[in-house]
Order: sequence, then C-alpha cells, then structure tokens
Amino acid sequence: MSQFQSLAGKLLVAMPGIGDPRFEHAVILICAHQADHAMGLRLDRPAPGVDLRTVLDKLEMRDADKAPDQAVLVGGPVDRERGFVLHTDDWTAPDASLPVGEGLAITATREALAAMTDPVTRPRRSVLVLGYAGWGEGQLEDELTENVWLTAAPTPELLFDADHATKWTRALAGIGVDAAMLSAQGGRA
Repeated sequence: MSQFQSLAGKLLVAMPGIGDPRFEHAVILICAHQADHAMGLRLDRPAPGVDLRTVLDKLEMRDADKAPDQAVLVGGPVDRERGFVLHTDDWTAPDASLPVGEGLAITATREALAAMTDPVTRPRRSVLVLGYAGWGEGQLEDELTENVWLTAAPTPELLFDADHATKWTRALAGIGVDAAMLSAQGGRA
C-alpha cells in the first residue's frame, strides 16, 4: 500500500467525461486533504447574478459599497450557503484562517468579508466562494486512480483572475496538456 500524500494547495483539473455535470471543466483548489477526507473550492464557476457587493449588502455589512467589483464563485455542491474567502496570506484572522499552500489561506468569517472592503488592510488578492467540494475517506484517491482528475500547481491568475471561462484550458496548458487533444473516453493498458 502506498503512503498517503496530501494534495492540499494543489489544483484538481477535471478530465473530459468526468461523469458528473457539476464538475465538467472544473478547476478546484484542494484546501484540506487528509487520509479520511478532502475539501476543495471550485474556482471557475461564477454564481449567476451574484457579485460580492450584493452578498455584502444582503449580510448588511458596513462599507459593502467599497468592495471590489467581482463575481462570487460556486465552490461546489456541498453547503452552498456557507462562504469561504480564499485570499493571499498578507491578511489573516488569528484562529480563523487556514493556510492553504504557499502564500494562501481560507477564512470563513465575517471578519474576512469586512477585510475585503477595507482598501488599506484587505488581502492583496481575494475571492468569495460559496459552497465546497468534499470527498470521503479514499474517494479522492480512487478518482485520481481512475484518471478523473489531473493535478496542477496553482498560479495567482488561475486562483484569482476573472477570466473564468478559460481557467480549465489554462490549467491544462500549464501542465503541458492541450484540451483539444483530450478524449472523454478512458481506458486501461
């Protein structure tokens, strides 16, 4: 049996024909990965008709009008009302921010939302993500063995830019894969 290797801080890039429409062309940052579970945030699917200012207004957050003009993302099918701020680690909340790879953290507090509106103290880069993708014990490892996902290193552009429509293709290109050459048919040799 092989030794467990955490993918926290890495990207999962969906293969064509993944078999689950919720994850077609998905680019997911793995935020936590242990032997008994994994959790990630999808970074390429904007929530239709929802932006950061709208969410902050709905939560009656002070200074909502100072929030950057940016989309809110659908992070996955689990707990879609729960928000996570993915951000650079130049801003963190003691006892609330979880480091995710080099230079990144996630924080699921109102404090993180408030920080996004402060032009002086806000993180250099951040995005609000609603919901997450989750895997039970051995599930992600099985999917990797079945070639459902490719893994890639994150880049600031893939994590934070607003060009969501091309993130999947760019993530594949970053690992030397031409999306046009991929087949939805799998096989075993």
